[in-house]
Parts: sequence; C-alpha cells; structure tokens
Amino acid sequence: MNFELSEDQELIRTSVAELCRKFDDQYWMEKDRAHEFPTEFYEAVASGGWLGITIPEEYGGHGLGITEATLLAEEVSRSGGGMNAASSIHMSIFGMHPVVVHGSEELKQRTLPRVANGDLHVCFGVTEPGAGLDTPRITTFARRDGDHYVVNGRKVWISKALESEKILLLTRTTPYDQVTKKTDGMTLFLTDLNRDHVDIRPIAKMGRNAVSSNEVFIDDLRVPVADRVGEEGQGFKYLLDGLNPERMLIAAEALGLGRVSLDRAVRYAKERVVFDRPIGMNQGIQFPLADSLARLDAAELMLRKATWRYDNGKPCGREANTAKYLCADAGFDAADRALQTHGGMGYSEEYHVSRYFREARVMRIAPVSQEMILNYLGSHALGLPRSY
Repeated sequence: MNFELSEDQELIRTSVAELCRKFDDQYWMEKDRAHEFPTEFYEAVASGGWLGITIPEEYGGHGLGITEATLLAEEVSRSGGGMNAASSIHMSIFGMHPVVVHGSEELKQRTLPRVANGDLHVCFGVTEPGAGLDTPRITTFARRDGDHYVVNGRKVWISKALESEKILLLTRTTPYDQVTKKTDGMTLFLTDLNRDHVDIRPIAKMGRNAVSSNEVFIDDLRVPVADRVGEEGQGFKYLLDGLNPERMLIAAEALGLGRVSLDRAVRYAKERVVFDRPIGMNQGIQFPLADSLARLDAAELMLRKATWRYDNGKPCGREANTAKYLCADAGFDAADRALQTHGGMGYSEEYHVSRYFREARVMRIAPVSQEMILNYLGSHALGLPRSY
C-alpha cells in the first residue's frame, strides 16, 4: 500500500491553500453575517480553473478524479471558509456528474464548459417537504406537452437557488401509484430557473448563511425536451451514479472543518495562560484535542480508501458512506472541542470557532443523516433486514 499523494495531488493541495489564504476568517464572518454570497471567492476559484476539476477535458475541465476533488474541497474548508466556502462551489465540482455520464452531447456542449469556467451557476433540486429522504415519494410532476414538459411542484433546502441560472431538477413523469418499482417513473432535467414561473424563498437557518438555502415553488414551468438528462423515467438511476462521490465530497469538507477547528484550539491552548501556565498543559484540555486528532486521522484514511476505490472503478458504497459518517462526527466533535477550549471566548465570534461549530453541525444532517447511513450499512454491509 502507498499512502503518499502524487506530486500533482500535492500541488493541488498547496495551490488551493494559497488561493484560499486571500480570504481570511474576517471575510467569511462578514459574508455570513450579511447573508451575502461569496462572489469574490467563487470568481477566484473559477479563475484558477478549479471548478472544472472533474469535468472532462473536451468540455473545458481537467478530467481528474474524485480523489483530486476531495483534496480541493478539504483545503477550501480547512482554510477557515468552512461550509460557506465549500457550498459555494460544491455543485460545480461534482454535481454535474449525471449530466456528464447520461446527458446528450448537445446538452453537455451547451452547459458543461460554462460550469467549468464559472459562468454558469447550477443548483440541485431533489428534496421536497413531503418526501424528505424518501425520494420516490416526490410529487413535483413533469407533464409532456409536445416538445416540452410542463412542470409543477415544490422543492426545499435548495442551496444557491438565488444565484443559479439553471437547476438539476428531479421530477415524476409517472405517478408513484402507477409504477411497479417505486424508483421508476422519475425524470431528471437540467433547465432554466425561469423566475416568471419559479418563486424562490430563502430559509432562515442556524448557520452557513453566506450560501442561501431555499424553498422553490414551480408553477407551469415549460422545460424543453432537449433539457432532459437521459431517458424519461430513469432519473433516479442517474442520480445514484453521483451519490457515492457526493458522500466523499461532504466527508472531505467536514474533515477540513475539523482540521481548522483543531488548529485554532491548539493555538489558543498554547497561548492562553491561566493559573500561571498554558491551558494546553492541562490534560482536561489536551486529551480531548489529542482524541480529535486521532479520530480525524482515522476518518481521513477511510476517505482516501473510498476515493481510491471509486477512481479505480471498484464498488465503494460501504466506504463512501462510512467516510461521510466518520468525517462528519469527527469534524463536529473537533469543532465542539475547539469551542470548549476557548471557553467563554469560544461562544463569542471573535475567535470564529462558533461559526465553525454551527457549520460543522449540518454535516451530521445533510445531505443524508448519520442515522440513514447506519441504515445503509446495517442492511447493505451487514445483511440485516431493511428497516425503512
């Protein structure tokens, strides 16, 4: 086994870290407070060519693997930008994978180069209020009307909808009660968010406020057949191709946030003197931080195994889900311990660890909860009866 990164992979890490240093904690705190999209950061990442890291070269990207994408995502989060930074580029980095694999050549030529150069913002429209994680129960419906579909429905928790020109939209084209297999009859589109037929309403939330989360109401949106991804009725299958890489990207972002939280805690523990000694000398401070280091290191190993298996064409569902589970927990624990290490100052915003804490918490919920990952591992890896 070889645990070393290649020269090119190390270059990705150092180059992205250097770019991110231009955007410090103060920048991210101000964006978060103002609920303002980090346009300057997004444009800097786009100008560096990083948005197209996994998009094939023929469409303006670099054609690299999920390993390289997770290295990028980890460094972006670790810079202190956390989930505000990562979420601003997350969809561009790998969210277009269903289009890359299943989209028509015309659709790919029309959209992927613009995603790669940063000109095109896209959001991901799957989740609905009445369905949650039970995706086959979505009710947003696309009715065929000649060379168009007419779409009506509602989506929720749609990140970047306010900034996006297009949406990767999952719909039903056959009602749930008319399909033999519950995942059949679902169709995926990459289409314009026409504001004349789409109402976008931001959701007030606990953290990660530089990137909005939204309710999206769709009323008679006409979607050209040319905007359909692949075949009608196969949309859910196309989404599955991107689920494992998404788990890995989220894991990397949680890992990066855990690392920066630990870095800040260690720095404070060395500098803060109480009772004539640095608080880091106390085992009550030192042991939790050392434990977080061990857990972050272990989670990183699982993430590296998962990305290696994916990039080498091997089954990776178990590893991808485990990596997300371990990184999300380790990242949150590190953020929580960083806040505790800072004591009362951790609860203030002066040292920024309170922002890390708020952003790390969402990783245990989205895009899939820790409990649902355990459901997956219980039934798919252990062979236990499915509970849902």
